[in-house]
Amino acid sequence: MTGARRIIPIREQGPDAELEACSSAEPFALMVLGDSMAPEFLEGEVILIEPEGLATDGSFVLAKLDDEWIFRQLVRHGDGWRLQALNPEYPAADIPGLDAVKGVVIQKSRPGTRRATKRYVE
Repeated sequence: MTGARRIIPIREQGPDAELEACSSAEPFALMVLGDSMAPEFLEGEVILIEPEGLATDGSFVLAKLDDEWIFRQLVRHGDGWRLQALNPEYPAADIPGLDAVKGVVIQKSRPGTRRATKRYVE
């Protein structure tokens, strides 16, 4: 059946029993956009996030701040914490506790290069 068009159904997002059955604790991947975390993380690299990872001083984390997702380094700052970009052109954001942290970066890789992988936890 050469040349026949395949139709791939697209389902709208919304409440779905199959999707809701997935654990929110499953690791997931994101692509780095922008240069806020350069030079350690370059645009186009893929980071692997562990939602239940242990966030410690110096960890690279995914956080939700002011209803937006942000990828930064977690740094102890006084009695609280700070989400800090590696690129000094971007401002840091103070957070009172770790509730904003939604996952820890455990690995990065560059698409198309199997050997260009770095792990951040053992």
